Amino acid sequence: MWSAHTLVASVSVTTRSGGLADDEFWRHTANGAEPTQAGSAEPPSAAGSAEPVRPVPPAQPVYPGPPTATPPPLGWRPPVVLQPPTPRRLPGQDMAGVEAEERSARTLTYGIGMIAAAVLMIVVCLLCSRLLF
Repeated sequence: MWSAHTLVASVSVTTRSGGLADDEFWRHTANGAEPTQAGSAEPPSAAGSAEPVRPVPPAQPVYPGPPTATPPPLGWRPPVVLQPPTPRRLPGQDMAGVEAEERSARTLTYGIGMIAAAVLMIVVCLLCSRLLF
C-alpha cells in the first residue's frame, strides 16, 4: 500500500546529511531566523545571557505618496497655436466605372485561376503516367 510520504517527490532530495527532514530547510520561521538542527524556530541563545539575541529587522522605507498638484485657474485653456482649416468635400465616385473595373478584375482573376488549374492538371497527369508506365 502506498503512503502519502512515499508519493512526495521532494522526500530526501533537498536534505543535507544529518540535516532537517523534507521541506523544513526551505520554510521561513516567524522571526526570520534559520531553524536549528532539531527543527525549532528559536535562535540559539548567547552564552551567559538569559534572553535570546534577536536580529533587528531593517527599517522599511516609507512611501510619502505622490506630490500634491495645484489645479489650474478656472477658465484656463492651453494656447491655440494654429487653427486647422475645415475639411474639404471629397469628390464623388463614378459608380459605373467602379463596377466596370471590378468586372474586369474578376475576369482576370478567373482567367489566372483557370490557367493555374490547367497547369496543375497536366503535372498530375504526368506524375500518374510515370507511376503507371
